[in-house]
Amino acid sequence: MRLPQILTLIPVGKSTWWAKVKSGEYPQPVKLSERVTAWKTADIYALIEKINTGAIEQDLV
Repeated sequence: MRLPQILTLIPVGKSTWWAKVKSGEYPQPVKLSERVTAWKTADIYALIEKINTGAIEQDLV
């Protein structure tokens, strides 16, 4: 999944998303090419599940 798709499912700002990726709270991306970054769909759905169960606190923008 690309970032714009993810941000429709997890309503946070881009800078918040990247800060949480850097801190390890959100999944690490996969580099598809020099200018294309994506995330595994299974990782994103697992993150959504953690947010829904309260395992990860969500900072809504």
